[in-house]
Amino acid sequence: MPGGVKVTPAERRLAAIKASLATGLEKVDPYHRLHGRPVRYQLTAGQTLEITFRDVPSIGDAEVGAVKRLLGGRSFCSVSPQSRERLIVRFVVPLE
Repeated sequence: MPGGVKVTPAERRLAAIKASLATGLEKVDPYHRLHGRPVRYQLTAGQTLEITFRDVPSIGDAEVGAVKRLLGGRSFCSVSPQSRERLIVRFVVPLE
């Protein structure tokens, strides 16, 4: 596309991940532990995507596994306390 904006492979992968979560998260998260929570996408050095869900009441291995399947490829998950009743759930996805 001459004169057009070039999209990098990382940006294409980021768009695919966002679309996959937008369409699939509600199906794999029946208790809405992640769906509808504040989420932040952060691209680091064009090579790694960090997806952070805040205000999560709880999370189970089944939900983590389902989200990892939606993300496709390799991904890593960490869970840390945000407050006494809420968690931060962070997924890290290498964009290779």
